[in-house]
Amino acid sequence: MATPDATPTSLSGIGVSPGLVAGPVARMAPGITEPPIELLDASSDLDKECERVAAAAQTVKKGLELSAAEAKGEGRVLLETTAQMAADPTLTSTAQAMIRERRLVPARAVWESAGTLASMLESLGGYMAERTRDVADVRDRIVAVLTGSPMPGIPRLPEPFVLVAEDLAPADTALLDPEKVVAFITSEGGPTSHTAILARALGMPAIVGTGQEVTDQLSDGDIVLVDGTKGTIAIDPSEDQLRRARELASRVRVFNGDGATKDGREVQLLANVGDAAGARTAAEAGAMGVGLFRTEFCFLDQPDEPTVEEQVEAYRGVLEAFPGKKVVVRTLDAGADKPLPFLTDATEANPALGVRAYRTTRRDPDVLDHQLEALAQAEAQTEAKVWVMAPMISTAEEAQAFTEKARSYGLQTAGMMIEVPSAALMADKMFEHADFASIGTNDLTQYVMAADRLLSSLADLSTAWQPAVLRLIQQACQGAAPHGRPVGVCGEAAADPALACVLVGLGVASLSMTSRALPDVDAVLKSVDFADCQRLAEIAVGSATADDARTAVRAELPILEELGL
Repeated sequence: MATPDATPTSLSGIGVSPGLVAGPVARMAPGITEPPIELLDASSDLDKECERVAAAAQTVKKGLELSAAEAKGEGRVLLETTAQMAADPTLTSTAQAMIRERRLVPARAVWESAGTLASMLESLGGYMAERTRDVADVRDRIVAVLTGSPMPGIPRLPEPFVLVAEDLAPADTALLDPEKVVAFITSEGGPTSHTAILARALGMPAIVGTGQEVTDQLSDGDIVLVDGTKGTIAIDPSEDQLRRARELASRVRVFNGDGATKDGREVQLLANVGDAAGARTAAEAGAMGVGLFRTEFCFLDQPDEPTVEEQVEAYRGVLEAFPGKKVVVRTLDAGADKPLPFLTDATEANPALGVRAYRTTRRDPDVLDHQLEALAQAEAQTEAKVWVMAPMISTAEEAQAFTEKARSYGLQTAGMMIEVPSAALMADKMFEHADFASIGTNDLTQYVMAADRLLSSLADLSTAWQPAVLRLIQQACQGAAPHGRPVGVCGEAAADPALACVLVGLGVASLSMTSRALPDVDAVLKSVDFADCQRLAEIAVGSATADDARTAVRAELPILEELGL
């Protein structure tokens, strides 16, 4: 137990999900140990040994699918994606070939097969390289079944704890129980990784990218205070620090659907959703509408393009949650980290710069036509106000082509995503066609900083606090102003209460985020006038570095400390 005058050891990483919470450390069990190179004896039935591999893979696949059925939103999608990896015939067939040709024992064959598959994906780069984490997760699970070892995963303890790990597999992250895991710390990862995004969706304080030297200092049972906003970890915190954490945890803030600055300037606070269940949760949280309906979530587990009728059903479930309110629908953002077998090419050398999102219409225009037709039908069957936008719009010609096509289906409000620097730089020309725009700060930051947002070693570059990113957002808003077009933000930056003030000061009219972030962003915006936001924007845009911008702005917002943000 800490003493009032104890001096805690302070460690740090990248804070990716706000909150202040204390608890005992529970380290993630190490992965399955690499099986030794062993050969089957001469009497072994090779066919039966091969069947064992296939059966183990099916066991893992079914287990992940059952977990997916209990998960929601992005967690469900991540588990379904990992289950697909377990069913990948490349993994099992290569292992079976090793059993037949080299007489390797099944566990070793699976291990080597996974290594071959991971090396292939790593060489492809981008999203495919990110899938190597899934391969390792599936490998460990299959080997556990074959050897009768405990299934790897999150510790099961009777009391709440702070989880410490090298990294979390998507399947593990999707199953985090906020009642048990009060916060987590990883040595790898970045601010826009799937792990970070899910932590924010769960409202769970999280710190990533600490480096192995930090997590090695944390032992099972250590009492730590995790500040997910500042990215700090205090070992053996003082009683005053613990009291402060308990006090903040006891406060419950709610959002009443009236987003605005202190002087009454409306700021629409919207929600990012992926399905009908997420939309209902957002509506219950007071969201003023939907700022990003990720329609690809309705497609990710589909081997073939859903029919128009199936799409209408999926879209209607989201629209019905917001009668009379705005629902901004993003057409398929397929490719890169969201491949669709019926639409994207997984063999592209650099899918983040390839034929993704709106660019897929170059070779498969019918998919967009079907989606727009389904959206128009779903809107007609509900009372929601549909605004439709296309991702990865790069030129004024693309903006014109998409908006004209959307209107031809009866969708009256058509716009674009600003994720590519060219779209921000040419905003004045873009808004001659687009009715509105929403800035995807995750991809915009990735492209501006030339840093893969999934690469933990470049995590310091992957923040929308980068002045270069903020200057492009400012230019986009300036390009929209003469046309009277609204600009929103639907990337992860919108959920940062301090950065939200800066964005409003730059001219952003709406902020879309995980519904759990709505009360925090609302509370901070209501503490400042619009003129304050403009002043904070000037400070941030004029800073030399992301750290300088963030530190200077936060220093002007004492309410953040008061609220524990």
